[in-house]
Amino acid sequence: MEATGSQQEEPRRLSSGDHESLKDPGNGKGGWITFPFLAVAILSLGLAASGATGNMVVYLITKYNVPSVDAAQISTIISGSISVAPVAGAIVADAFFGCYPVVAVAMVMAVLSLVVFTLTASLPGLRPAACHFGAGPCEQASTGQMAALYAGVFLLCLSAAGARFNQATMGANQFEAAADRDVFFNWYFIFFYASSVLGATVIVYLQDTVSWTLGFGVSCAASVVGLAALLLGSRYYRQPAAQGSPFTGIARVVVAAARKRKVSVVAPGELKFYYGLRSGDDDSKTGGDGVVPPSDSFRW
Repeated sequence: MEATGSQQEEPRRLSSGDHESLKDPGNGKGGWITFPFLAVAILSLGLAASGATGNMVVYLITKYNVPSVDAAQISTIISGSISVAPVAGAIVADAFFGCYPVVAVAMVMAVLSLVVFTLTASLPGLRPAACHFGAGPCEQASTGQMAALYAGVFLLCLSAAGARFNQATMGANQFEAAADRDVFFNWYFIFFYASSVLGATVIVYLQDTVSWTLGFGVSCAASVVGLAALLLGSRYYRQPAAQGSPFTGIARVVVAAARKRKVSVVAPGELKFYYGLRSGDDDSKTGGDGVVPPSDSFRW
């Protein structure tokens, strides 16, 4: 039967793979409207972090008179800490606070870290006197000067712990459709690695050819822009509650097992096993009930 002109075509139903831009988000939050804010935050943090750490060996040698071997070791420890710290940040976000509060606090830590680095480069009192070749032994950095530098490093590690990969989780939480999440993850890694390359080239070039103050200052400005962008988009974000982390469950099991390691499961004399029944054994082995008790040997 042919459809009449008064009849309307049945609207196409959206499948689960359709993009969320075609869907009603329900509460008016989330979706691609959050993407520009998150993109700026990701780019800014990556640029600031790579700009601060990409030339750390040279900074320690030329400005803090640290021997080259020690400078390389310190730089390696910093890089390793920044790589491992996001595991702790992910546990805290998943188990206790959610992604957005942790990322926001981490971005504040990034700003403070870059402020400290900029001050160490601009204020002569925060670093030892310059070392000139052939002018005798170089002045070593004092405890207070190294403490100021390590304070900046510590804040940078906290920033990486809270924001480095929680930004990806936070962005994925803004979408319902798997297709949108896939697209976001693609853009996340593009921005993450592109900002790292820019920081390790442009910022390092400024530090080497212009001044350390300008290099760290540009990184600091980038972190401020990223924090501002993140906060400006706060009214658009979906902020699901923390769902708990599997690592906390594992930790509880380990702690409970350690605390109860001396607890007896059953009272003495009541320890019983189910030995199982084996066909073909005579009554002399089974005790007449068909059950073979375990022996002290591995032999059958």
